[in-house]
Amino acid sequence: MECPICGSDELEVLNSKQKSSKKKFMEEYLLKCEDCGHVFKDVISAKKPKPYRLIISEQEKSRKTTIDLSPSDELKCGDILLTELGQVEVTGIEIKDKRVSEAKLEDVDTIWASSIEIPARIGFSVDLHGEVDSYKLDLDRDFEIAPGDIVKIDKHIVKVHVIKTQERKLTSGFAKAGVIKRVYSKPVKFSNFDYDLTKDIFKKTS
Repeated sequence: MECPICGSDELEVLNSKQKSSKKKFMEEYLLKCEDCGHVFKDVISAKKPKPYRLIISEQEKSRKTTIDLSPSDELKCGDILLTELGQVEVTGIEIKDKRVSEAKLEDVDTIWASSIEIPARIGFSVDLHGEVDSYKLDLDRDFEIAPGDIVKIDKHIVKVHVIKTQERKLTSGFAKAGVIKRVYSKPVKFSNFDYDLTKDIFKKTS
């Protein structure tokens, strides 16, 4: 909202009241511009929330539920939603059997999301010169891994070479476990290491 006289958005709310119908709710404001002193009314109108189909990924399983959202709002991948099953991050939006990255909610059929209240499950590969030991790890979503890290995992001490995230491969910098899909490493002949991930192994996959 902004002043129709001077365009300022520095406004004081003098009064407000709500009105609603079966499909919409409206909020009427009496406002005073703090820059020029002009007093005016403005109305915000939005469609009432309705339930949307929501599929939440929790590592290797998924749960189906619904979430009430206003059809007037917009949704995009990466948005965080608060559901009855906790906080989730939107990973996909389905409209008429097509996946899109953003849309107006009134067009949406299904929302796909992943829970951000459980540990991140990532893959971790150790290249043994032709053979590979592969693990699934459960890590805190904010745990940071960087190429060059020296890590103990199971019976190996390895150096991280590449990190594959949801969007790209990293050979420098760092990534948080919440966005990592797989870490690639090779054994090193060191006795010291930066951290030990052995306790975080969910299972060895090969």
